[in-house]
Amino acid sequence: MEGVLVALVTPFKDGSVDYPALKELIDFQIENGTDGIVSCGTTGESATLTTEEKKKVIETTIEYVNKRAQVIAGTGSNDTRATASLTKWAKEAGADGALLVTPYYNKPTQEGLYRHYKEVAKIGLPLCLYNVPSRTSVSLSVETIARLSELDEVVAIKEATASMEFASQIMEACGDRINLISGDDPTFLPLLSVGGKGIISVASNIVPKLLASIYDHYLLGSLSQAREAHYYLLPLMKALFIETNPIPVKTALALMGKIRLEFRLPLCNMSEEHLFKLQDVMGRYELV
Repeated sequence: MEGVLVALVTPFKDGSVDYPALKELIDFQIENGTDGIVSCGTTGESATLTTEEKKKVIETTIEYVNKRAQVIAGTGSNDTRATASLTKWAKEAGADGALLVTPYYNKPTQEGLYRHYKEVAKIGLPLCLYNVPSRTSVSLSVETIARLSELDEVVAIKEATASMEFASQIMEACGDRINLISGDDPTFLPLLSVGGKGIISVASNIVPKLLASIYDHYLLGSLSQAREAHYYLLPLMKALFIETNPIPVKTALALMGKIRLEFRLPLCNMSEEHLFKLQDVMGRYELV
């Protein structure tokens, strides 16, 4: 789990998953250099997908990608048994790994978090921890991450606290036992500088080639070009979070003609004011 992975949206049509559009989005990503597809994560509106829908979306993604890129299945929940069950299914379906959000709402202790991940690790599928306290109200501590990094199955952490100090502490505590992955587009390049290995990106949904260029320049040692690409994309990255993710990015994809503009409640269309701002920013990149 390294490089540029996209937190792929789940397109809808008349209340159901739009599988033809999903396949077109996958082709768009792979053709533009994306290393991996994260299916049914936060950006994929996993919170409002049924278990059967998640399975079909993940299964369709695995089959259609057909080894052209990594497929990471979003199988995390706030129920350890349910998480383990879906992760076991994903392994059998052929996923390359699983993205596991910290259990939300329950507010488990650090020991509870450790035991949650340790239980799921028994399945034997490579796991990416997902630390996003703004969504879950709980954060993994550096000490817990270090403990988990000792498990062979825990290979990466998607870090979405936007704290370079916290990211640095993770690297200091874990070293090369775990891949540090950015979970927040603006922190991608800064995270690489402290030892990060990639990103699970929202912006990659609409500008995969430009997002990949940051990583490519960095790997080649062209730091000035990596910074140039970072600052060039920064206004777009910010615009994609002008409202709750994935509302702006799905709106952007709809404006580009790639999906229908459709959400599941409680998510809904953007305000007119924010829509105009998003269109203005997209216009600067000739996306609309």
